[in-house]
Amino acid sequence: MMLKSVYQHTLSQVLTISGIGVHSGAPATLTIHPAPAGSGIVFVRTDIQDRDNVIPARWDHVADTRLCTVIANKAGASVSTIEHLMSAFAALGVDNARVDIDGAETPIMDGSAKPFIEAIDRTGLLRQKAARKVLVIKKTISVKDGDKEAILSPADGQYFGFEIEFDNTLIGRQKYTHQLKENSFRGEIAAARTFGFLHEVEMLRKMGLARGGSLDNAIVIDGDTVMNPDGLRFKNEFVRHKILDAVGDIYLAGAQLIGHYHGVKAGHAMNNKVLHALFADPAAYAIVTLNQAPEAVAPQAVQAKHSAGAFFGEALPATA
Repeated sequence: MMLKSVYQHTLSQVLTISGIGVHSGAPATLTIHPAPAGSGIVFVRTDIQDRDNVIPARWDHVADTRLCTVIANKAGASVSTIEHLMSAFAALGVDNARVDIDGAETPIMDGSAKPFIEAIDRTGLLRQKAARKVLVIKKTISVKDGDKEAILSPADGQYFGFEIEFDNTLIGRQKYTHQLKENSFRGEIAAARTFGFLHEVEMLRKMGLARGGSLDNAIVIDGDTVMNPDGLRFKNEFVRHKILDAVGDIYLAGAQLIGHYHGVKAGHAMNNKVLHALFADPAAYAIVTLNQAPEAVAPQAVQAKHSAGAFFGEALPATA
């Protein structure tokens, strides 16, 4: 098991990112702040002042998964389309951050995680004086829904695999496995964009959705043709983007995954269901705190903490 560092990290300084939401079409500004060790990733709806506006970026706060991942708190404050930013946090090793947002949807940027990574690169990260916690998968957990499946299984590193199949000659059947490391994520996954079919976009807009979608922030397919003038960034960009989404969704566990995620025709809903199934079985996982001595960590150099309560520092709240 190799991780970049055994220490927790946050941003070195405040970072601001602006853009529009792909579904709402509404502008929003993210102001990402450094956060104390052990605080995790939290979103704060700065446009909400009359009730609780703090939303932990956690699996048990996922409120909707139909078109994207939406988190919410008990007061009804929510933030949607968080998966690409969460994917960037996971890949770069951002353990703690406070994400202030002045709207209900995270900016889509170019439809990938690359703009978030480039923005974080401009500030850099700060190593904190606390050991990192990781989520170790101890036995295989699987959830199915028809021909969709999401699986978490033991592994000695961080692996994300995916299989997709579309009745479309441009996409067809694609399968890809990625070992999550910062450099490989930057080169192989980060730039992969979200995608959709033209007829679906038209239908969604009639429903008042996809208002911010365009060729600037998504791959749009018409029949067997990519409508984007510059074409694809990777021949199999579609399955790579599904891995990008999964990395972000699984990071809602609250810690780096030490295990193998594999999705078959899965989406945000299945990704959240497999986390629910995992945490419902205490024998399936361990939360481990890494020793602070070596930067390269071996499996025997961890101190196991076996409860979700120990993981989050307190008893878990009920799902929002």
